[in-house]
Amino acid sequence: MGYRKSVVRSNLKRAFPKMQPDQLQSIEKQFYSHLCDLFLEIIKSMGMSKEEMLERFQVKNIEVLKTFEQQNRSIFLICGHYASWEWMMSLGYHIKHKGYGIYRPISNPYFDALIKRIRSRHDAYMIPQKQSVSIIKNKEAAGELGIYGFASDQSPRPKPLTYWRSFLGVHVPVYTGAERLAVELDIPIVFAKIKRVKRGFYEVEFKTLTDQPKSMKKNEITALFTTWLEAQIKEDPSQYFWTHKRFKYAKTTV
Repeated sequence: MGYRKSVVRSNLKRAFPKMQPDQLQSIEKQFYSHLCDLFLEIIKSMGMSKEEMLERFQVKNIEVLKTFEQQNRSIFLICGHYASWEWMMSLGYHIKHKGYGIYRPISNPYFDALIKRIRSRHDAYMIPQKQSVSIIKNKEAAGELGIYGFASDQSPRPKPLTYWRSFLGVHVPVYTGAERLAVELDIPIVFAKIKRVKRGFYEVEFKTLTDQPKSMKKNEITALFTTWLEAQIKEDPSQYFWTHKRFKYAKTTV
C-alpha cells in the first residue's frame, strides 16, 4: 500500500537525517504494515464486545486517572498519533468520567458519520475541534466531569503568537490549545503512552504531566509533552502516523 508514500518518505528523512537508506526503508515498510492494521482495527472495533476491547486494549495504571476522579476533577488526556490512539475511546469502561475525543470533522459526511458511530460504540463521544473550547467550558460550568482526549501533535498554521520549537530535530509550530485551556480551567493533564504489544493488542500507560497547570510557565506543558512524544517515537518509529504533513510549516532544521 503506497498511501501518501512521498509524504512518509519526506517525513522520515527529515526526522532521521543520519539514518542510512536501508534503515529508512525498513521503518517505512513496518509503518505501512502497521497502517493497514490500524484501518482494519477501526472497522473491527464496530463489532467488538466490551470484553474483547478490554482484552485487546489494556490499561497498565488506571489509578492515575482514578486519583483525579476521586478529586472530582476533569482530565485532559494528551497523546500523539501513535500506535492505536483510536482505541483510547474505550477508557469510559474504566472510569466514571464521560469520555470525549476532540476531532476534526471529515469533509465527506458519510465517512464523518461512520467514524463517529465507530468511536461511540465504546462509550465515547466526539467534539468538533472548532467547538471544543465552548463545549468544555460549558460542561465545566455545569459541573459535568469528563476525560477529554487531545491528539496534540498536529501542525497548526503559524500565527503571530505561535509557539515554535524543535520536533524531531525540525523547527515547527506546535499546537498549544490543550495547554491554554487546561491553564484557564485548572484541569490536570495526563500523557498517554500507547504501544503495540503484538499484532491487534495494545497497552497504555499514564503519566501525569501536571496536576497544577496554573503553576506552569507559558509553553512548559507543551514543551514537556513534545519531549515525551519524541522519546516515544524514537523507541519505535514504525508506530507513528507518518502520513500527516508534520513539517509543512517548518522553518529551519536545528
